Amino acid sequence: MPTAKTVTVDIIRDEVFDDAPDDTQIARWCELAQQQAGPSLAAADARPVQLVVRLVGKEVSAELNSHFRHKNSATNVLSFPGDLPSVVTDHLEYIPLGDLLICPEVLRTEAQEQHKSLADHWAHILVHGVLHLNGFDHQNDADAEKMETLEINILAQMAVANPYIDRSIETA
Repeated sequence: MPTAKTVTVDIIRDEVFDDAPDDTQIARWCELAQQQAGPSLAAADARPVQLVVRLVGKEVSAELNSHFRHKNSATNVLSFPGDLPSVVTDHLEYIPLGDLLICPEVLRTEAQEQHKSLADHWAHILVHGVLHLNGFDHQNDADAEKMETLEINILAQMAVANPYIDRSIETA
């Protein structure tokens, strides 16, 4: 069995967020998610995978969410895959996975509204973002089920409860 590819996580904090996890914890969650989600990513390539996590305020989140998703509000996570041409990436010392922009203020509000621990919600949103960087999406039911199942399995390895358990299920 091949060994897991090294994952490098660079963390940028636009401002101080007192209740945000420390850099070590953020990196651990991202590394585990990447090791589970992207094992085939350039499997023959020995270079590490690199991703950036940037913590931003509501204003920046809302501005970028409006620009890229045409939604006029801050959001918990925006993902920007590192889809660069091989003419660029072949000369890098790492494989660029992409960037995640996280809004700690939105995560705090969501965790309170959903009656979840803030740490568990952070883990979930980081895993969710890393999966997006690996090409997973939830634009239709089949893709959403596949992505959510992988999220639940990765989070279970972190001792984080299923974040979707509270969804109401309508029966006929």
